[in-house]
Amino acid sequence: MKWSLNLGSIAGIKILVHWTFVLLIAWITFSEAQRGSDTNTILLAIGFILTVFLCVVLHELGHALTAKRFGIKTKMITLLPIGGVASLERMPEKPKQELLIAVAGPAVNVAIALLLWLTLPSLQNIPNEEFFIRITPANFLYLLLFVNVVLVVFNAIPAFPMDGGRVLRALLAFKLGRVRATQIAANLGQLLAIGFIFIGLFYNPFLILIGAFVFFGAYAENMLVQHLDYLRGHSVREGMMTNFVSLAPSETVKDALNKLLMGSEHEFIIELEGKVVGILTRMQLIQAVKEEQLNIAVSEIMSHDFRTFNVQDKLSEAYTELQKTRAPLLPVLENGRLAGVINTDNINEFIMIKSALAH
Repeated sequence: MKWSLNLGSIAGIKILVHWTFVLLIAWITFSEAQRGSDTNTILLAIGFILTVFLCVVLHELGHALTAKRFGIKTKMITLLPIGGVASLERMPEKPKQELLIAVAGPAVNVAIALLLWLTLPSLQNIPNEEFFIRITPANFLYLLLFVNVVLVVFNAIPAFPMDGGRVLRALLAFKLGRVRATQIAANLGQLLAIGFIFIGLFYNPFLILIGAFVFFGAYAENMLVQHLDYLRGHSVREGMMTNFVSLAPSETVKDALNKLLMGSEHEFIIELEGKVVGILTRMQLIQAVKEEQLNIAVSEIMSHDFRTFNVQDKLSEAYTELQKTRAPLLPVLENGRLAGVINTDNINEFIMIKSALAH
């Protein structure tokens, strides 16, 4: 994710914190200052939030490490002001595997809460409101226990992209299949999201943000699963474009601009005698024009880091890769030589045709 700070890695998984996290820290500092808190109290409040997000990282690691047992890699965990996101390369299609991965995250929070409950002295009498109204060294761990319980309850909501939505889908998929299970779980999630937004209009604006997050998350998950179902059983050869424009490494930026203006191509494959050597995007061309590099060879500005697919590969895998990396296009090879290109627009058209034929 852009504009994220790399905090290191755990078990080969990058831990990133998005720049907007600074806004959360700034808001906490401002709120405490408005309440007349001293420096120690402000630092304690910031420390509490950082500890909560440590629990969030452990939650996401629960998902990631369980997924790893099923051969599913996680590239990174990104911390946002509203929580953490584990970027699994894919979700398993087997209901049992998805169920275990989905449950693993909240199970970590249950373990943390249980450990704190067993360790902390019992509160014999119910404390008054003043005990919890402000974070202090005395209530720090008690509040942390409470937050972990809240994380378990919140993630139990049966709506995508929360863990409860994935648990519900996994349970339904045992009987109904993945596509139908996703439709039911997504529809329920969107219904709950509308409820959050409605309540948020009258009581807490933060619920509106959560509702929007849930609504669009459920919609995106439903669309993705339906699209992958349409692509099931089809090869990259069926969805690739064979009518495309390529460039030789020795051609200049000016030559590429002429081809850009004459056709509908926005990106180009750079090939030499059938071998793919690079990819050139429209943004790279525009940048070269700004720097007055019209006469340099495209080989000097092209991208060397790209993935290729074979004509016999699964079309669903190419679609997943394009969705994940946001790559403008991918070269398709046959016997090591360029046979075509594939991009998101073309696969979406393939899906549209399949959908129309199905109905």
